Amino acid sequence: MSRLTLRIDFDADRAIGPGKIKLLELIDALGSISAAGRRMDMSYRRAWLLVDSLNKCFREPLVASHAGGSRGGGASLTAAGAVVVRHYCAVEAAAQAAGANHLEAVQSALAELSAQGFPPPSRRPSAAGGASTRARPASLGRV
Repeated sequence: MSRLTLRIDFDADRAIGPGKIKLLELIDALGSISAAGRRMDMSYRRAWLLVDSLNKCFREPLVASHAGGSRGGGASLTAAGAVVVRHYCAVEAAAQAAGANHLEAVQSALAELSAQGFPPPSRRPSAAGGASTRARPASLGRV
């Protein structure tokens, strides 16, 4: 099943996409940057750096950290964070709805190729040890 993923590039150094949105949603659900990072198989440092970049990217912080104490601290989405997640999800849903017929057509073309014995392309290195030809940006501003 094909799915549409959406990344919004604000400028050369600032973007938001499905990875950052998922991190924000998990912080909201789990109340913790570290727990959200673990759920996404990323280190606390990586999760914290992404949250820090998001907080600096927008006029208001999207995530608020709460100092430790008897409950160990945590984090939560701010009102601005909830608004950004809601609007991103709305844009994603609108794009999915607007492109549904085209996505189905592309999916049908892929199914025909698969039926002819062509394997699906892979983004992972080959079993022979070859590297992926897709370069990944080094910027923390993109996930």
